Amino acid sequence: MATEALDAARLARFIDHTILRPEATEADVARYCREAVEHGFYSVCVNPLYAAFVAGELAGSGVATCSVVGFPFGATPDAVKAFETERAVGDGAREIDMVIAIGALRGGRHALVEADIATVKRACGPALLKVIIEACLLTDAEKVTSCRLAEQAGADFVKTSTGFSTGGATVEDVALMRRSVSPQIGVKASGGVRSLATARAMIAAGATRIGTSSGTVIMRELAEL
Repeated sequence: MATEALDAARLARFIDHTILRPEATEADVARYCREAVEHGFYSVCVNPLYAAFVAGELAGSGVATCSVVGFPFGATPDAVKAFETERAVGDGAREIDMVIAIGALRGGRHALVEADIATVKRACGPALLKVIIEACLLTDAEKVTSCRLAEQAGADFVKTSTGFSTGGATVEDVALMRRSVSPQIGVKASGGVRSLATARAMIAAGATRIGTSSGTVIMRELAEL
């Protein structure tokens, strides 16, 4: 997609308006919901505690509720991630962003990683599943492997980062992840996307969704062009 052709409405539909700070209050989350509705963002992404609240705030707006699972380390058993997922979906989440078992991936325990993702996918029911690989902690070969395992396990998206580790999304990682999965699998760039220029670069590299807490900043930059 030519990023120059992105008008405000089209750009907004790339954005998961994200508020995952541990100190975020209900009032903070409510503000993000209002901003998402105002701009027409794709979703509001929150910690599971706020999934039901967000679903209520967004009801009838066309903006989806997204909840993270196994966040931010991915180091919980698959049954725990499945419970989190079922609860979030029951609370109104229509998208789930799960963190893989990063240590297991790095340790070569690929069957465990795939089974972990597949368990969460089953728990999603009709909800869409995005799989966070935490690319900053992986070699390029491990990034490719994690993406392929995610697709094999039924994921709808692969996602670069939690934004809570040593680095966020890079253009190089987005491009590599795009090449590592089939065309029907989405790629979400998340972590450190705070400007219009960065968002455009990620989309040009193959991102089909952008996770950012700076959605309003990005939209304001576009309006000022």
